[in-house]
Amino acid sequence: MKREEMIKQLGAHQGKSWDVLVIGGGASGLGAALEAASRGFKTLLLEQADFAKGTSSRSTKLIHGGVRYLAQGDIALVFEALHERGLLMKNAPHLVSNQTFVIPNYDWWEGPYYTLGLKVYDMMAGKLGLGPSVSISKEETKKAIPNIREEGLRGGVIYQDGQFDDSRLAINLAQTIADLEGTVLNHMKVTGLLKNAEIVNGVTAVDQETRQEYSVEAKVVINATGVFVDDILRMDDAQSRKTIVPSQGVHIVLEKEFLQGDSAILIPKTDDGRVLFAVPWCGKVVVGTTDTMVKEPSLEPRAFDEEVEFILKTAGDYLTRVPSRKDVLSVFAGLRPLAAPKEDSAKTKEISRGHKIIVSLSGLITMTGGKWTTYRKMGEDAIDQAIIVADLDERSSSTKFMPIHGHDEEIVDGEQLRFYGSDRHKILKLIEKDPSLGEKLHPKLDFIKAEVVWAVREEMAHTIEDVLARRVRALFLDARASMEMAEEVAELMAPHLGWDEQRIIKEIVKYKSLAEGYVL
Repeated sequence: MKREEMIKQLGAHQGKSWDVLVIGGGASGLGAALEAASRGFKTLLLEQADFAKGTSSRSTKLIHGGVRYLAQGDIALVFEALHERGLLMKNAPHLVSNQTFVIPNYDWWEGPYYTLGLKVYDMMAGKLGLGPSVSISKEETKKAIPNIREEGLRGGVIYQDGQFDDSRLAINLAQTIADLEGTVLNHMKVTGLLKNAEIVNGVTAVDQETRQEYSVEAKVVINATGVFVDDILRMDDAQSRKTIVPSQGVHIVLEKEFLQGDSAILIPKTDDGRVLFAVPWCGKVVVGTTDTMVKEPSLEPRAFDEEVEFILKTAGDYLTRVPSRKDVLSVFAGLRPLAAPKEDSAKTKEISRGHKIIVSLSGLITMTGGKWTTYRKMGEDAIDQAIIVADLDERSSSTKFMPIHGHDEEIVDGEQLRFYGSDRHKILKLIEKDPSLGEKLHPKLDFIKAEVVWAVREEMAHTIEDVLARRVRALFLDARASMEMAEEVAELMAPHLGWDEQRIIKEIVKYKSLAEGYVL
Protein backbone atom coordinates (compact mmCIF):
# COMPACT_ATOMS: atom_id res chain seq x y z
CA MET A 1 0.00 0.00 0.00
CA LYS A 2 1.90 3.01 -1.29
CA ARG A 3 0.62 6.59 -1.28
CA GLU A 4 2.33 7.45 -4.56
CA GLU A 5 0.42 4.66 -6.29
CA MET A 6 -2.85 5.79 -4.71
CA ILE A 7 -2.28 9.34 -5.97
CA LYS A 8 -1.70 7.93 -9.47
CA GLN A 9 -4.98 6.00 -9.22
CA LEU A 10 -6.78 9.18 -8.20
CA GLY A 11 -5.27 11.09 -11.10
CA ALA A 12 -6.02 8.35 -13.61
CA HIS A 13 -9.68 8.44 -12.59
CA GLN A 14 -10.10 12.21 -13.10
CA GLY A 15 -13.09 12.89 -15.35
CA LYS A 16 -14.67 9.57 -14.39
CA SER A 17 -17.12 8.93 -11.57
CA TRP A 18 -16.30 6.69 -8.63
CA ASP A 19 -19.12 4.39 -7.50
CA VAL A 20 -18.60 5.15 -3.79
CA LEU A 21 -16.58 7.96 -2.21
CA VAL A 22 -16.05 7.79 1.55
CA ILE A 23 -14.91 10.81 3.56
CA GLY A 24 -13.10 9.74 6.74
CA GLY A 25 -10.45 7.13 7.53
CA GLY A 26 -11.54 6.03 10.99
CA ALA A 27 -13.48 2.91 11.99
CA SER A 28 -16.75 3.84 10.29
CA GLY A 29 -15.17 5.15 7.08
CA LEU A 30 -12.86 2.18 6.69
CA GLY A 31 -15.77 -0.16 7.37
CA ALA A 32 -17.87 1.48 4.66
CA ALA A 33 -15.02 1.54 2.13
CA LEU A 34 -14.18 -2.10 2.80
CA GLU A 35 -17.81 -3.05 2.33
CA ALA A 36 -18.01 -1.13 -0.96
CA ALA A 37 -14.72 -2.49 -2.35
CA SER A 38 -15.58 -6.05 -1.34
CA ARG A 39 -18.82 -5.79 -3.33
CA GLY A 40 -16.87 -4.78 -6.42
CA PHE A 41 -17.75 -1.08 -6.44
CA LYS A 42 -15.10 1.40 -7.60
CA THR A 43 -14.24 2.85 -4.19
CA LEU A 44 -12.29 5.89 -2.99
CA LEU A 45 -11.62 6.85 0.64
CA LEU A 46 -10.21 10.27 1.60
CA GLU A 47 -8.87 11.05 5.08
CA GLN A 48 -7.87 14.59 6.07
CA ALA A 49 -5.05 13.53 8.39
CA ASP A 50 -3.95 9.92 8.89
CA PHE A 51 -5.94 6.71 9.17
CA ALA A 52 -7.41 6.52 12.71
CA LYS A 53 -5.83 9.87 13.62
CA GLY A 54 -8.89 10.82 15.65
CA THR A 55 -11.13 8.79 17.93
CA SER A 56 -10.30 5.48 16.28
CA SER A 57 -6.75 5.34 17.69
CA ARG A 58 -7.79 6.49 21.18
CA SER A 59 -10.04 3.69 22.42
CA THR A 60 -9.79 1.47 25.51
CA LYS A 61 -8.39 -1.20 23.14
CA LEU A 62 -11.41 -3.47 23.64
CA ILE A 63 -13.52 -5.40 21.16
CA HIS A 64 -16.50 -6.04 23.38
CA GLY A 65 -20.23 -6.45 23.59
CA GLY A 66 -20.50 -3.75 26.23
CA VAL A 67 -21.32 -4.99 29.72
CA ARG A 68 -22.68 -1.60 30.75
CA TYR A 69 -24.98 -1.42 27.72
CA LEU A 70 -26.52 -4.66 28.96
CA ALA A 71 -27.12 -3.04 32.35
CA GLN A 72 -28.74 -0.08 30.56
CA GLY A 73 -31.09 -2.46 28.74
CA ASP A 74 -29.67 -1.85 25.24
CA ILE A 75 -30.08 -5.51 24.35
CA ALA A 76 -30.01 -5.05 20.56
CA LEU A 77 -26.66 -3.24 20.66
CA VAL A 78 -25.12 -5.91 22.91
CA PHE A 79 -26.34 -8.73 20.66
CA GLU A 80 -24.93 -6.98 17.60
CA ALA A 81 -21.59 -6.18 19.25
CA LEU A 82 -21.08 -9.68 20.65
CA HIS A 83 -21.76 -11.17 17.22
CA GLU A 84 -19.31 -8.76 15.56
CA ARG A 85 -16.71 -9.45 18.27
CA GLY A 86 -16.81 -13.13 17.40
CA LEU A 87 -16.48 -12.45 13.67
CA LEU A 88 -13.55 -10.10 14.15
CA MET A 89 -11.64 -12.60 16.26
CA LYS A 90 -11.88 -15.04 13.35
CA ASN A 91 -11.14 -12.46 10.62
CA ALA A 92 -8.18 -10.77 12.36
CA PRO A 93 -6.66 -13.26 14.84
CA HIS A 94 -3.32 -11.42 14.70
CA LEU A 95 -4.96 -8.27 16.10
CA VAL A 96 -7.76 -9.46 18.38
CA SER A 97 -7.21 -11.70 21.40
CA ASN A 98 -9.12 -13.03 24.38
CA GLN A 99 -8.68 -11.01 27.58
CA THR A 100 -9.75 -12.17 31.05
CA PHE A 101 -11.53 -9.53 33.15
CA VAL A 102 -12.16 -9.55 36.88
CA ILE A 103 -14.90 -7.59 38.63
CA PRO A 104 -13.84 -7.39 42.30
CA ASN A 105 -16.72 -7.63 44.78
CA TYR A 106 -16.80 -5.61 47.99
CA ASP A 107 -20.55 -5.84 48.81
CA TRP A 108 -22.47 -9.06 49.50
CA TRP A 109 -24.86 -8.54 46.57
CA GLU A 110 -22.23 -7.87 43.89
CA GLY A 111 -21.16 -11.49 43.37
CA PRO A 112 -24.60 -12.94 42.54
CA TYR A 113 -25.71 -9.79 40.70
CA TYR A 114 -22.73 -9.58 38.32
CA THR A 115 -22.52 -13.35 37.89
CA LEU A 116 -26.13 -13.46 36.73
CA GLY A 117 -25.66 -10.50 34.38
CA LEU A 118 -22.52 -11.96 32.84
CA LYS A 119 -24.17 -15.35 32.37
CA VAL A 120 -26.73 -13.51 30.26
CA TYR A 121 -23.82 -11.84 28.43
CA ASP A 122 -22.32 -15.28 27.71
CA MET A 123 -25.64 -16.63 26.53
CA MET A 124 -26.13 -13.72 24.14
CA ALA A 125 -22.71 -14.42 22.55
CA GLY A 126 -23.82 -17.97 21.75
CA LYS A 127 -21.36 -20.00 19.66
CA LEU A 128 -19.14 -16.93 19.29
CA GLY A 129 -18.57 -16.72 23.07
CA LEU A 130 -15.03 -16.60 24.43
CA GLY A 131 -15.53 -18.62 27.61
CA PRO A 132 -17.89 -18.91 30.59
CA SER A 133 -18.20 -16.29 33.32
CA VAL A 134 -17.66 -17.63 36.83
CA SER A 135 -17.82 -16.39 40.39
CA ILE A 136 -14.50 -16.72 42.24
CA SER A 137 -13.46 -16.59 45.88
CA LYS A 138 -11.47 -13.89 47.62
CA GLU A 139 -8.31 -16.02 47.35
CA GLU A 140 -8.87 -16.63 43.64
CA THR A 141 -9.44 -12.92 43.09
CA LYS A 142 -6.16 -12.10 44.82
CA LYS A 143 -4.37 -14.71 42.72
CA ALA A 144 -5.75 -13.18 39.51
CA ILE A 145 -4.86 -9.63 40.63
CA PRO A 146 -2.12 -9.87 43.30
CA ASN A 147 -2.19 -6.15 44.07
CA ILE A 148 -5.97 -5.75 44.44
CA ARG A 149 -7.08 -3.89 47.59
CA GLU A 150 -7.89 -6.58 50.17
CA GLU A 151 -9.84 -4.53 52.70
CA GLY A 152 -13.49 -5.55 52.40
CA LEU A 153 -12.83 -7.83 49.42
CA ARG A 154 -15.38 -10.68 49.25
CA GLY A 155 -14.49 -12.27 45.94
CA GLY A 156 -14.91 -11.54 42.27
CA VAL A 157 -16.45 -12.47 38.96
CA ILE A 158 -14.39 -13.46 35.93
CA TYR A 159 -15.54 -12.98 32.36
CA GLN A 160 -13.93 -12.95 28.90
CA ASP A 161 -13.88 -10.20 26.29
CA GLY A 162 -11.79 -9.13 23.32
CA GLN A 163 -8.72 -6.89 23.18
CA PHE A 164 -7.06 -5.38 20.12
CA ASP A 165 -4.78 -2.67 18.75
CA ASP A 166 -7.11 -0.05 17.29
CA SER A 167 -4.86 1.86 14.90
CA ARG A 168 -3.17 -1.33 13.68
CA LEU A 169 -6.62 -2.63 12.75
CA ALA A 170 -7.27 0.62 10.89
CA ILE A 171 -4.05 0.20 8.87
CA ASN A 172 -4.88 -3.41 8.06
CA LEU A 173 -8.37 -2.42 6.94
CA ALA A 174 -6.89 0.21 4.63
CA GLN A 175 -4.55 -2.45 3.25
CA THR A 176 -7.48 -4.85 2.76
CA ILE A 177 -9.34 -2.17 0.77
CA ALA A 178 -6.22 -1.68 -1.36
CA ASP A 179 -5.95 -5.47 -1.83
CA LEU A 180 -9.52 -5.33 -3.19
CA GLU A 181 -8.45 -2.64 -5.71
CA GLY A 182 -9.99 0.20 -3.73
CA THR A 183 -8.14 3.52 -3.42
CA VAL A 184 -7.37 4.95 0.02
CA LEU A 185 -5.61 8.24 0.69
CA ASN A 186 -4.51 9.80 3.95
CA HIS A 187 -3.53 13.47 4.28
CA MET A 188 -6.19 14.38 1.70
CA LYS A 189 -8.62 16.95 3.10
CA VAL A 190 -12.10 17.33 1.65
CA THR A 191 -12.82 21.06 1.28
CA GLY A 192 -16.25 21.06 -0.35
CA LEU A 193 -19.03 19.09 -1.99
CA LEU A 194 -19.85 19.01 -5.69
CA LYS A 195 -23.50 19.12 -6.75
CA ASN A 196 -25.58 18.64 -9.86
CA ALA A 197 -29.18 19.86 -9.60
CA GLU A 198 -28.87 20.00 -5.79
CA ILE A 199 -27.70 16.37 -5.63
CA VAL A 200 -24.23 15.68 -4.20
CA ASN A 201 -22.09 14.07 -6.89
CA GLY A 202 -18.54 14.44 -5.58
CA VAL A 203 -16.09 16.48 -3.53
CA THR A 204 -13.23 18.91 -3.81
CA ALA A 205 -10.09 17.93 -1.91
CA VAL A 206 -6.57 19.17 -1.23
CA ASP A 207 -3.49 16.98 -0.86
CA GLN A 208 -1.97 18.10 2.45
CA GLU A 209 1.49 16.99 1.25
CA THR A 210 1.66 18.83 -2.08
CA ARG A 211 -1.26 21.32 -1.77
CA GLN A 212 -2.58 20.05 -5.12
CA GLU A 213 -6.35 20.41 -5.49
CA TYR A 214 -8.64 17.74 -6.88
CA SER A 215 -12.22 17.70 -8.07
CA VAL A 216 -13.57 14.17 -7.64
CA GLU A 217 -16.92 12.92 -8.95
CA ALA A 218 -18.84 10.03 -7.38
CA LYS A 219 -22.24 8.39 -7.68
CA VAL A 220 -22.66 8.51 -3.90
CA VAL A 221 -20.72 10.25 -1.11
CA ILE A 222 -20.58 8.88 2.43
CA ASN A 223 -19.80 11.22 5.31
CA ALA A 224 -17.97 9.07 7.89
CA THR A 225 -15.97 11.77 9.63
CA GLY A 226 -16.84 10.92 13.23
CA VAL A 227 -17.00 14.01 15.41
CA PHE A 228 -16.65 16.16 12.28
CA VAL A 229 -19.78 14.90 10.47
CA ASP A 230 -21.57 18.18 11.11
CA ASP A 231 -18.82 20.08 9.26
CA ILE A 232 -19.53 18.03 6.13
CA LEU A 233 -23.29 18.33 6.62
CA ARG A 234 -22.93 22.12 6.72
CA MET A 235 -21.07 21.97 3.39
CA ASP A 236 -24.27 20.41 2.05
CA ASP A 237 -26.71 22.62 3.94
CA ALA A 238 -25.54 25.63 5.94
CA GLN A 239 -28.65 25.34 8.13
CA SER A 240 -28.08 21.66 8.94
CA ARG A 241 -28.98 20.82 12.53
CA LYS A 242 -26.53 19.29 14.99
CA THR A 243 -26.42 15.50 14.67
CA ILE A 244 -23.73 14.46 17.14
CA VAL A 245 -22.60 15.19 20.68
CA PRO A 246 -18.81 14.90 21.21
CA SER A 247 -18.11 13.00 24.41
CA GLN A 248 -14.51 12.98 25.62
CA GLY A 249 -12.95 9.77 26.89
CA VAL A 250 -9.57 10.03 28.62
CA HIS A 251 -7.11 7.23 29.36
CA ILE A 252 -3.86 7.17 31.29
CA VAL A 253 -1.05 4.67 30.76
CA LEU A 254 0.97 3.25 33.66
CA GLU A 255 3.78 0.73 34.08
CA LYS A 256 2.64 -2.91 34.25
CA GLU A 257 3.57 -3.16 37.96
CA PHE A 258 0.41 -1.18 38.79
CA LEU A 259 -1.70 -4.13 37.63
CA GLN A 260 0.01 -7.38 38.50
CA GLY A 261 -1.10 -10.59 36.84
CA ASP A 262 -2.53 -11.03 33.36
CA SER A 263 -6.15 -10.13 34.12
CA ALA A 264 -7.86 -6.79 33.52
CA ILE A 265 -10.12 -5.07 36.05
CA LEU A 266 -13.61 -3.78 35.37
CA ILE A 267 -15.00 -1.37 37.93
CA PRO A 268 -18.69 -1.49 36.95
CA LYS A 269 -19.88 1.53 38.86
CA THR A 270 -17.65 4.40 39.92
CA ASP A 271 -18.65 7.25 42.24
CA ASP A 272 -20.49 9.02 39.42
CA GLY A 273 -21.97 5.93 37.78
CA ARG A 274 -19.37 5.41 35.06
CA VAL A 275 -17.44 2.26 34.14
CA LEU A 276 -13.66 2.17 34.55
CA PHE A 277 -11.23 -0.35 33.05
CA ALA A 278 -7.62 -1.17 33.90
CA VAL A 279 -6.32 -3.30 31.03
CA PRO A 280 -2.89 -4.81 30.32
CA TRP A 281 -1.77 -3.68 26.85
CA CYS A 282 1.60 -3.91 25.09
CA GLY A 283 3.48 -4.36 28.36
CA LYS A 284 1.78 -1.38 30.04
CA VAL A 285 -1.60 -0.72 31.68
CA VAL A 286 -4.32 1.42 30.11
CA VAL A 287 -6.74 2.91 32.66
CA GLY A 288 -9.93 4.72 31.68
CA THR A 289 -12.22 6.07 30.61
CA THR A 290 -14.12 9.26 31.30
CA ASP A 291 -17.33 10.46 29.67
CA THR A 292 -17.28 14.25 29.49
CA MET A 293 -19.39 16.30 27.10
CA VAL A 294 -17.36 18.88 25.14
CA LYS A 295 -18.60 21.75 23.00
CA GLU A 296 -16.36 21.56 19.95
CA PRO A 297 -14.56 18.64 18.25
CA SER A 298 -10.79 18.68 17.79
CA LEU A 299 -8.22 16.46 16.08
CA GLU A 300 -6.05 16.75 19.21
CA PRO A 301 -8.35 16.85 22.26
CA ARG A 302 -6.63 17.31 25.59
CA ALA A 303 -7.46 15.70 28.94
CA PHE A 304 -8.89 17.95 31.62
CA ASP A 305 -7.13 17.87 35.00
CA GLU A 306 -10.32 16.72 36.69
CA GLU A 307 -10.56 13.74 34.33
CA VAL A 308 -7.00 12.64 35.12
CA GLU A 309 -7.60 13.06 38.85
CA PHE A 310 -10.83 11.05 38.63
CA ILE A 311 -9.03 8.13 36.96
CA LEU A 312 -6.11 8.22 39.39
CA LYS A 313 -8.38 8.35 42.43
CA THR A 314 -10.71 5.59 41.24
CA ALA A 315 -7.81 3.30 40.30
CA GLY A 316 -6.25 4.00 43.69
CA ASP A 317 -9.43 2.88 45.44
CA TYR A 318 -8.91 -0.64 44.06
CA LEU A 319 -5.12 -1.07 43.94
CA THR A 320 -2.62 -1.47 46.77
CA ARG A 321 -0.27 1.00 45.11
CA VAL A 322 -2.01 4.29 44.38
CA PRO A 323 -0.85 5.84 41.08
CA SER A 324 0.04 9.53 40.99
CA ARG A 325 0.53 12.03 38.19
CA LYS A 326 4.27 11.36 38.07
CA ASP A 327 3.55 7.69 37.31
CA VAL A 328 1.61 8.47 34.15
CA LEU A 329 3.61 7.53 31.04
CA SER A 330 1.07 8.95 28.60
CA VAL A 331 -2.38 10.49 28.72
CA PHE A 332 -4.62 10.52 25.66
CA ALA A 333 -8.10 11.75 24.93
CA GLY A 334 -10.56 10.74 22.24
CA LEU A 335 -13.93 12.13 21.22
CA ARG A 336 -16.87 9.79 20.74
CA PRO A 337 -19.28 10.86 17.99
CA LEU A 338 -22.46 10.05 19.91
CA ALA A 339 -25.78 10.51 18.15
CA ALA A 340 -27.30 13.76 19.46
CA PRO A 341 -30.31 13.19 21.74
CA LYS A 342 -33.53 15.12 21.36
CA GLU A 343 -32.84 16.67 24.75
CA ASP A 344 -29.52 18.50 24.86
CA SER A 345 -29.36 17.96 28.61
CA ALA A 346 -29.06 14.17 28.33
CA LYS A 347 -25.99 12.77 30.06
CA THR A 348 -23.41 11.34 27.67
CA LYS A 349 -23.34 7.98 29.43
CA GLU A 350 -27.07 7.65 28.69
CA ILE A 351 -26.75 8.40 24.96
CA SER A 352 -26.89 5.29 22.79
CA ARG A 353 -23.65 3.95 21.34
CA GLY A 354 -25.63 2.49 18.47
CA HIS A 355 -25.02 3.83 14.97
CA LYS A 356 -27.35 5.69 12.66
CA ILE A 357 -27.36 6.12 8.89
CA ILE A 358 -28.79 9.48 7.78
CA VAL A 359 -29.66 10.33 4.17
CA SER A 360 -29.91 14.03 3.32
CA LEU A 361 -32.23 15.42 0.62
CA SER A 362 -29.10 15.88 -1.49
CA GLY A 363 -28.31 12.17 -1.33
CA LEU A 364 -25.37 12.65 1.03
CA ILE A 365 -25.15 9.65 3.39
CA THR A 366 -23.93 10.31 6.93
CA MET A 367 -22.83 7.74 9.52
CA THR A 368 -23.11 8.73 13.17
CA GLY A 369 -22.54 6.96 16.49
CA GLY A 370 -21.22 3.42 16.63
CA LYS A 371 -18.00 1.98 18.00
CA TRP A 372 -15.01 -0.05 16.82
CA THR A 373 -16.58 -3.42 17.63
CA THR A 374 -19.42 -2.85 15.19
CA TYR A 375 -17.44 -1.14 12.41
CA ARG A 376 -18.22 -3.94 9.92
CA LYS A 377 -21.98 -3.83 10.50
CA MET A 378 -21.90 -0.03 10.26
CA GLY A 379 -20.20 -0.33 6.88
CA GLU A 380 -22.66 -2.95 5.69
CA ASP A 381 -25.64 -0.78 6.62
CA ALA A 382 -24.10 2.28 4.94
CA ILE A 383 -23.45 0.50 1.64
CA ASP A 384 -26.90 -1.11 1.66
CA GLN A 385 -28.24 2.45 1.85
CA ALA A 386 -25.79 3.71 -0.79
CA ILE A 387 -27.04 1.10 -3.27
CA ILE A 388 -30.55 2.49 -2.88
CA VAL A 389 -29.54 6.16 -3.03
CA ALA A 390 -27.26 5.84 -6.08
CA ASP A 391 -29.17 3.04 -7.81
CA LEU A 392 -26.07 0.85 -7.82
CA ASP A 393 -26.14 -2.83 -8.71
CA GLU A 394 -27.61 -5.00 -5.94
CA ARG A 395 -24.69 -6.92 -4.46
CA SER A 396 -24.82 -8.71 -1.11
CA SER A 397 -22.26 -8.32 1.65
CA SER A 398 -19.38 -10.77 1.93
CA THR A 399 -17.41 -9.24 4.81
CA LYS A 400 -18.73 -11.42 7.64
CA PHE A 401 -16.14 -14.07 6.95
CA MET A 402 -13.57 -12.03 5.04
CA PRO A 403 -9.98 -12.33 6.37
CA ILE A 404 -8.41 -8.94 7.07
CA HIS A 405 -4.97 -8.12 5.66
CA GLY A 406 -2.30 -9.82 7.79
CA HIS A 407 -4.66 -12.64 8.83
CA ASP A 408 -2.55 -15.35 10.47
CA GLU A 409 -3.81 -17.95 12.92
CA GLU A 410 -0.31 -19.10 13.90
CA ILE A 411 0.59 -15.95 15.84
CA VAL A 412 2.28 -16.58 19.18
CA ASP A 413 1.15 -14.41 22.12
CA GLY A 414 3.92 -12.03 23.11
CA GLU A 415 5.69 -12.22 19.75
CA GLN A 416 7.19 -8.80 19.03
CA LEU A 417 5.77 -8.44 15.52
CA ARG A 418 2.46 -10.24 16.13
CA PHE A 419 0.30 -7.23 15.19
CA TYR A 420 1.69 -7.40 11.65
CA GLY A 421 0.35 -10.91 11.17
CA SER A 422 1.60 -12.47 7.93
CA ASP A 423 3.45 -9.25 7.06
CA ARG A 424 5.92 -9.88 9.88
CA HIS A 425 7.85 -12.29 7.62
CA LYS A 426 8.50 -9.42 5.19
CA ILE A 427 9.71 -7.20 8.03
CA LEU A 428 12.09 -9.95 9.15
CA LYS A 429 13.48 -10.06 5.60
CA LEU A 430 14.30 -6.35 5.89
CA ILE A 431 16.38 -7.20 8.96
CA GLU A 432 18.11 -10.05 7.10
CA LYS A 433 19.27 -7.56 4.48
CA ASP A 434 20.26 -4.94 7.06
CA PRO A 435 20.77 -6.35 10.61
CA SER A 436 20.88 -2.81 12.07
CA LEU A 437 17.13 -2.59 11.43
CA GLY A 438 16.62 -5.17 14.16
CA GLU A 439 17.84 -2.71 16.79
CA LYS A 440 15.39 -1.17 19.26
CA LEU A 441 14.32 2.43 18.80
CA HIS A 442 14.38 2.96 22.57
CA PRO A 443 15.43 0.76 25.54
CA LYS A 444 12.06 1.26 27.28
CA LEU A 445 9.93 -0.03 24.39
CA ASP A 446 10.17 -3.05 22.09
CA PHE A 447 9.69 -1.31 18.73
CA ILE A 448 12.51 -1.77 16.22
CA LYS A 449 13.93 0.27 13.34
CA ALA A 450 12.57 -2.09 10.68
CA GLU A 451 9.03 -1.13 11.69
CA VAL A 452 9.73 2.49 10.72
CA VAL A 453 11.00 1.50 7.29
CA TRP A 454 8.02 -0.82 6.78
CA ALA A 455 5.58 1.88 7.89
CA VAL A 456 6.90 4.34 5.30
CA ARG A 457 7.29 1.85 2.46
CA GLU A 458 4.12 -0.19 2.88
CA GLU A 459 1.72 1.57 5.28
CA MET A 460 1.58 5.14 3.95
CA ALA A 461 3.20 6.75 7.00
CA HIS A 462 4.30 10.26 5.98
CA THR A 463 5.04 11.99 9.29
CA ILE A 464 6.87 11.09 12.49
CA GLU A 465 3.49 11.19 14.19
CA ASP A 466 2.06 8.67 11.71
CA VAL A 467 4.83 6.28 12.71
CA LEU A 468 5.12 6.83 16.47
CA ALA A 469 1.43 7.33 17.21
CA ARG A 470 -0.31 4.86 14.91
CA ARG A 471 2.07 2.42 13.13
CA VAL A 472 3.92 1.69 16.35
CA ARG A 473 2.20 2.86 19.53
CA ALA A 474 5.10 4.63 21.25
CA LEU A 475 3.29 7.95 21.79
CA PHE A 476 0.43 6.21 23.57
CA LEU A 477 2.64 3.90 25.64
CA ASP A 478 5.35 6.32 26.79
CA ALA A 479 5.18 9.85 25.44
CA ARG A 480 8.59 10.94 26.79
CA ALA A 481 10.32 7.91 25.32
CA SER A 482 8.64 8.58 21.99
CA MET A 483 10.07 12.11 21.93
CA GLU A 484 13.53 10.63 22.48
CA MET A 485 12.95 8.38 19.46
CA ALA A 486 11.95 11.22 17.14
CA GLU A 487 15.42 12.07 15.75
CA GLU A 488 16.26 8.49 14.85
CA VAL A 489 12.82 7.90 13.34
CA ALA A 490 13.19 11.03 11.20
CA GLU A 491 16.59 9.87 9.94
CA LEU A 492 15.11 6.48 9.01
CA MET A 493 12.18 8.10 7.19
CA ALA A 494 14.13 10.79 5.35
CA PRO A 495 15.66 8.78 2.46
CA HIS A 496 12.30 7.20 1.63
CA LEU A 497 10.41 10.52 1.62
CA GLY A 498 13.10 12.77 0.17
CA TRP A 499 13.50 14.91 3.29
CA ASP A 500 16.50 17.23 3.48
CA GLU A 501 18.11 18.29 6.76
CA GLN A 502 15.83 21.31 7.12
CA ARG A 503 12.72 19.16 6.68
CA ILE A 504 14.03 16.61 9.19
CA ILE A 505 14.45 19.33 11.83
CA LYS A 506 11.01 20.74 11.07
CA GLU A 507 9.36 17.32 11.44
CA ILE A 508 11.14 16.60 14.73
CA VAL A 509 10.09 19.94 16.23
CA LYS A 510 6.51 19.42 15.06
CA TYR A 511 6.32 15.94 16.58
CA LYS A 512 7.81 16.91 19.93
CA SER A 513 5.38 19.82 20.20
CA LEU A 514 2.46 17.43 19.67
CA ALA A 515 3.84 14.79 22.05
CA GLU A 516 4.14 17.32 24.88
CA GLY A 517 0.35 17.22 25.07
CA TYR A 518 0.51 13.55 26.11
CA VAL A 519 2.74 14.28 29.10
CA LEU A 520 1.39 15.48 32.44
